[in-house]
Amino acid sequence: MSDDAAPWLIVGLGNPGPEYAGNRHNIGFMVADLLAERIGGRFKAHKARAQVVEGRMGPPGPANRRVVLAKPMTYMNLSGGPVTALRDFYKVPLERIVAVHDELDIDYPTLRLKLGGGDNGHNGLKSMTKSMGPDYHRVRCGIGRPPGRMQVADFVLKDFSSTERKELDWFVDRAADSVESLIAEGLERAQSAYNS
Repeated sequence: MSDDAAPWLIVGLGNPGPEYAGNRHNIGFMVADLLAERIGGRFKAHKARAQVVEGRMGPPGPANRRVVLAKPMTYMNLSGGPVTALRDFYKVPLERIVAVHDELDIDYPTLRLKLGGGDNGHNGLKSMTKSMGPDYHRVRCGIGRPPGRMQVADFVLKDFSSTERKELDWFVDRAADSVESLIAEGLERAQSAYNS
C-alpha cells in the first residue's frame, strides 16, 4: 500500500467515562465527536482499546482523504498503546497521525498546530511519544493555566467554567476546522489560517 493510500489517523485525547466528559482535559474527545458528526459516522469499539470512526474528509477530488477518527478508551496516560495499535492496524505513517489535545501553555481559546516537539508535561502526548516517537502532528487547544494555587491535575480534570463554556462550541468548531484544513491543505496553510 503506497503512503498515498494510507489513511490519516486523528486522535482526540481524553479520559473515557461520563464523569470526565466535560473536563478541560477532554477537549480532544469533543473535537473528535464533532468531526465524526461532520463525516456522518458513529464511534464503534475497536480491538485496539479505542473507539473509531472511518470515513472521508475534505472537498471532493484529490484533497478528499481517508480518515480514521479515534478516541483511546484507556486513561490519558496510557494513550500511546491504543494509538500505536491503530497505527499498525491501519498502516498509518507517523506524519499522518494528528493528536488533538488540551494545552496549558496557550491561552483559552487559542489554537496552535505543529509537527513534532516535546510533550510539555501532557501525559497523553508523553505516552504517545514514548510509543512512537515525537514526529506526529498536534492540534493544541489552549486551556490556559490554573488560577491561583490550583494544582494542574485538578484544573485539567475540572469542567470548563461557565464563562469558558460560552465560547466552547465555537472553539471546538474551530479546532475541527483546523484538523480538516491540515489534512486537505497541509500544515503550513493550516497554521497560517488557525495559529493565533
